[in-house]
Amino acid sequence: MMDRKVRLSTVNPFITCYICKGYLVDSTTITECLHTFCKSCIVRYLEEKNNCPKCDIEIHQSYPLNYISFDRTMQDIVYKLVPNLQESEKQCMQEFYKKRGLPVPNNVGFDENNSECKNNKTAHHEQQEDDDHHRSDEQVNICLECRTPNLKNLKRRFLRVSSQATITHLKKFVALKLYNSISKFKEVDILCNEEILGKDHTLKFVAVTRWRSKDTPLLLHYRQRVADL
Repeated sequence: MMDRKVRLSTVNPFITCYICKGYLVDSTTITECLHTFCKSCIVRYLEEKNNCPKCDIEIHQSYPLNYISFDRTMQDIVYKLVPNLQESEKQCMQEFYKKRGLPVPNNVGFDENNSECKNNKTAHHEQQEDDDHHRSDEQVNICLECRTPNLKNLKRRFLRVSSQATITHLKKFVALKLYNSISKFKEVDILCNEEILGKDHTLKFVAVTRWRSKDTPLLLHYRQRVADL
């Protein structure tokens, strides 16, 4: 049986962002309706609205950013179907960091399509994680303070954490430290500048987009989530 070739234009509607109309970058899916968008597009959109831009379903009345998730499978498909897109995005990321005087993360510029390099890097990365527990990652200094009277402050407010750590990691950390007050990490909200942060946001993303002061630690607050009415 002969392989049938499919034109890229045929699948474009399935691999483009409804908001910016470009190919998906950092594909992020809304868990309520499974529609996928570029991460930067949907995050900006949900800062002011709480519905899906495509089907208009209400994602969450108060915390829509908590109901989006990175879709690695979709992003892998997009990079395989669209020639040179991955390399182009990496170049844009490198320019973004350099223009702002920020260190370029180690994973920017790595060719993930090279399976041999990928396997070698994965093995090296896993060994490195075992040896240094992410100490070789770019680090972010944070100050984590309590925002509600029913919870106590942590004994150590100042932390130095890998920039690749996510808000979910911080939630689990707080829940572990306050296990007498909080039974599940999902009961914790992490805030920056009075804004509840999405569970998949990395600290690098938060520091770049929410915190303008480079001379002081990233100030985050935690609180016990208020039950939905």
